[in-house]
Amino acid sequence: MTTPDDARFSPNAATRAKAALKRDPWDLPDVSGLVVGVLGGTGDQGRGLAYRLARAGQKVIIGSRAAERAQTAAGELGLGIEGEENAVCARHSDIVIVAVPWEGHAKTLQALREELAGKLVIDCVNPLGFDKKGAYALKPEEGSAAEQAAALLPESRVAAAFHHLSAVLLQDPETEQIDTDVMVLGESRADTDLVQALAARIPGMRGVFAGRLRNAHQVESLVANLISVNRRYKAHAGLRITDV
Repeated sequence: MTTPDDARFSPNAATRAKAALKRDPWDLPDVSGLVVGVLGGTGDQGRGLAYRLARAGQKVIIGSRAAERAQTAAGELGLGIEGEENAVCARHSDIVIVAVPWEGHAKTLQALREELAGKLVIDCVNPLGFDKKGAYALKPEEGSAAEQAAALLPESRVAAAFHHLSAVLLQDPETEQIDTDVMVLGESRADTDLVQALAARIPGMRGVFAGRLRNAHQVESLVANLISVNRRYKAHAGLRITDV
């Protein structure tokens, strides 16, 4: 039986929140046993992420609208990567990375709402337009691609990450390390910790918490600046967060 004194000294939500803030931010969970699905895994970015994660020892499934395309890409990459149709990929994965083209983002997620229910979904899509002046950011009605994903997938846990990675470096077998930080956004610390831990599986890479999903637009938009940097300097630029 709980007494008034017991209730007075029982941890409450505020106490738990303060304890969480005192936690070592680099004390991250073990994600090595989780299966990662990559929707859009036949495109450059998705293919590169699948390759890097599998090379680090992660179990990876590539998803595509056509199972044959996914299986062909998986066979080319090797490393135990499997290829499946998008719905099968989503269903069989613990964490799902969305790396589809912006033009097909909403349609893809709408079709997979049931398969993605209860899953941690990591959106790395950058809404961009291109004209004679180069790349420029688009702003979705929901505020960002990640917020659009959260609106379309109310039964999923949505985070945003892996926006600023060079697909060229990700796919290059001669590149041993990817020297960059990954800005991670989400509503739950447990989920962003999982994403940070997943990023840290890739040598040279580090996941850094960068706020809630409402801040995703400027993170997605920064890719337009990096494209300009890369074109001017013939580089594959990434980001580093200093003093962290």
